[in-house]
Amino acid sequence: MKKIVNKAIAIFDGKQIRRHWDEEKELWYFSIVDVVRILTNSTDARKYWNKLAERLRKEGSESVTKCHQLKLQSSDCKYYLTDVADTEVMFRIIQSIPSPNAEPFKLWLARVGYERVEETEDPEKAIQRAMGTYLKKGYSKNWVNLRLKSVEIRKDLTNEWNERGIKSADEFAILTDEISFAWAGMKTKDYKKYKNLKKENLRDNMTNLEIVLNMLAETSTTEISKVKKPETFNDNKKVAREGGTIAGNARKEIENKTGKNVITNQNAKSLQNNDQENLPNSE
Repeated sequence: MKKIVNKAIAIFDGKQIRRHWDEEKELWYFSIVDVVRILTNSTDARKYWNKLAERLRKEGSESVTKCHQLKLQSSDCKYYLTDVADTEVMFRIIQSIPSPNAEPFKLWLARVGYERVEETEDPEKAIQRAMGTYLKKGYSKNWVNLRLKSVEIRKDLTNEWNERGIKSADEFAILTDEISFAWAGMKTKDYKKYKNLKKENLRDNMTNLEIVLNMLAETSTTEISKVKKPETFNDNKKVAREGGTIAGNARKEIENKTGKNVITNQNAKSLQNNDQENLPNSE
């Protein structure tokens, strides 16, 4: 989307797309009819979508079954049940639309798929692309180096958790929350709310110091786990708290010495606008 107008409306090429943010799932849901209307220039986008959905069902596509209905505001200011899809499903639907307007999306998806295959064969390319992406967004080289190092440290931690029998995404999330709360005093979702974030990556909106302390927390957890070799999920939670507490103590010591809060409620965009020190995009 090119421009965000408000929480319920997004703008693409001057045309409105209704959307809804699911706080619990942390997902945006977009009005399928609105997207279809823009990409096809159809005078009856609802009828077009119904026929497309019928064809996708016959083809055995799971896209339609993954769509939902939410009450979205219409042009008459009333709310009606409307078919919606999250970003992933929406891209799949766009791939099924034979329209020149949809071609840029299809080309982009093909390019992304090709790059992922390349990165699987040569992981270094993923690092190079990530660095290039961050630099284009305006982040400093110093911040990018820290951010990429944090990815490596996170990978070491998740590998260690795998060794200890942690497999599900929910378990990873719970352990991550244990670390976050121990060092920052907030779980991940609360930390994101504090920075006024939604789908954005939390680490991408941390200052240098926040990233360093988060890395300390995760590295400490990894090293303690290697020594203690926790066997149960509760044991892993205890180790996560211990690792996070080490960074939490460091945070408190820094705050005592400087008289400043380490945890900032500002995200990368607001920090840039305020031109403060230690910005992700400042040299």
